[in-house]
Amino acid sequence: MSTALIILAAGKGTRMESDLPKVMHELGGAPLFTHAWTHGRALEPTRTVIVAGHGAELVEKAARDIDPEVTVVVQEEQLGTGHAVLQARAALEGVEGDAVVLYGDTPFTGEETLARLVEARKTADVVVLGFEAADPGRYGRLVMEGNRLARIVEFKDASDEERTISLCNSGVVCADAATLMELLDGVNNDNAAGEYYLPDVVAVANARGLTATAVTCDEGETLGINTRMELVEAERIFQIRARHQAMEDGALLQAPDTVHFSADTVIGRDAVVEPNVVFAPGVTVESGARIRAFSHLEDCHVSKDAIVGPYARLRPGTELANGAKIGNFVEIKNAQIGEGAKVNHLSYVGDATVGEAANLGAGTITCNYDGVMKHRTTIGARAFIGSDTMLVAPVTVGDEAMTTTGAVITKDVPAGAMAIARAEQVNKPGLAVKFFARLRALKAKKGK
Repeated sequence: MSTALIILAAGKGTRMESDLPKVMHELGGAPLFTHAWTHGRALEPTRTVIVAGHGAELVEKAARDIDPEVTVVVQEEQLGTGHAVLQARAALEGVEGDAVVLYGDTPFTGEETLARLVEARKTADVVVLGFEAADPGRYGRLVMEGNRLARIVEFKDASDEERTISLCNSGVVCADAATLMELLDGVNNDNAAGEYYLPDVVAVANARGLTATAVTCDEGETLGINTRMELVEAERIFQIRARHQAMEDGALLQAPDTVHFSADTVIGRDAVVEPNVVFAPGVTVESGARIRAFSHLEDCHVSKDAIVGPYARLRPGTELANGAKIGNFVEIKNAQIGEGAKVNHLSYVGDATVGEAANLGAGTITCNYDGVMKHRTTIGARAFIGSDTMLVAPVTVGDEAMTTTGAVITKDVPAGAMAIARAEQVNKPGLAVKFFARLRALKAKKGK
């Protein structure tokens, strides 16, 4: 049977005290709602519907950046979770199979848990995800009779006996898509908030002679984000999990607590990550590479056995080939660095192609921006760029060519040639002493 995902992402998140919709706050460098979506994709859904509300245009743009085929619908009025799911009705027309309802502000519901949720649909019409709460507090309670979910009782409506139940409702639901919509038609808003609640489908199902059950997960998988402090706690949890996963996959993090990952970071086997490294979104580091301390990487690819840092910055579009070396206080942007090439010290290389085994001396700068447009620099294989060279793009330095120290290169350098482009040094005997004496005299005069 096919599966559809419905991700509820309409809430404003008033307690976040932010102009952003709650689900657009980032966790692991990605919008909050995308985490539930990522776990849900393991079910191989035939259709995904995201229900947006506050800031819908931002949510839709972020969603379409991930999958242009995703369906985004808007809940104009926030009238409860049941009402939100009903907004997906038209988008699910023609879907034959189950619908799984997830929450955009609940990022940790795992793939294995969702698989068990769908599997349980073989024996029940409606399946709810529950958890054993260490402190049930004001959560809704799941009242089970054997394997049958008899009812969901909100805390305020629960008897003293029901309040002793520790099995609580996460809100995640799985049911046949068409059946789910029919059950929601039977839900009313006869409550203090005047809203339509998704969990009420269990009562409607039981009243109609359908079956309901629950599967359980660890309480940590149901963590919802409502405040900035909860977001910070979720980030802490995310980072711990990401670090553990990286090391289980064979990478070495020398000081794990100081390394920060994004949701899509990929670190290869036997890669070494030194302390205080930040992986922003879009980074892949292959096997055997070494990322030295205090480096920052974003939207880049580091190939096998490459070395980065310390104190290096790799910006979007950077591609390091096998064995490339990027040293201290070097910034690379939208550039391809060839196999075994070296950019070791205090350099900026942007909008460039650097050939294999080329060596760029300290202070090399590709002058890629003319104030209006960007231009590209090409450096050939085994070229040697002298320290403090300014390469004024667009310009090409050929294979095995060389620039002298302090050169300003404005013309192409043929393969094998040496480019000398600096003013001739002139020494003026005694002028330094006279110059400073004059300046001191002027300073003394102004001080009177």
